[in-house]
Amino acid sequence: MGSNMTLKKNSSLLLIGDSITDAGRDRSPGSHSLGDGYVSQVQNLLSIAYHDYHVLVINRGISGNTVRDLKARWQNDVLDIKPDWLSVMIGINDVWRQFDTPQPTEPHVTIDEYENTLNLLIEQASPSLKGLILMTPFFIEPNRSEPMRAMMDKYRRVMKRAARKHGAVLVDTQAAFDRVLKSYSPEHLSWDKIHPKSNGSLVLARAFLQAIDFDFDRKR
Repeated sequence: MGSNMTLKKNSSLLLIGDSITDAGRDRSPGSHSLGDGYVSQVQNLLSIAYHDYHVLVINRGISGNTVRDLKARWQNDVLDIKPDWLSVMIGINDVWRQFDTPQPTEPHVTIDEYENTLNLLIEQASPSLKGLILMTPFFIEPNRSEPMRAMMDKYRRVMKRAARKHGAVLVDTQAAFDRVLKSYSPEHLSWDKIHPKSNGSLVLARAFLQAIDFDFDRKR
């Protein structure tokens, strides 16, 4: 399987999203910081197991972003960079704002706006891409009837539909967390059920790498 990883040699991989992707990266101009979350863990594992692939990993996560924010910076942070591969994980704040800031409603991103904007952005980026990876939003809560978890699952289904529509690689991050939540409490993985601790970031990194057929036992 090692020779069949989805990413190919000398590829660039740009990951865009919110604070989960950002993970405290240095955003100063010219910085190549990847933060201390799943993006950095993905890069570290690629550099060890696939050192000869020379994959360039670029982090364009910004804390607090919704899909509306991605639209505003899509030209600068995606289209102008022209990555070979693009990974998008967005939706957590689109849902969260409806719970932590119920009034005013202007910042709220409805599910229709979320779906329409997501599809628009993908269509704009697709012509120059070699591949697209879509990561579902998640809430680290095992009770599926809990209101925020239930709404997050609706936005998650939108991301899954988009993956089918555009032929993207899907990373179902919620399913990855649900498997771990059978053995651990949410507090073990995150202090607020949103921002992963280092072990929660590893759950994301592992799900991402499994989706692109990363071979953990690869021998060069």
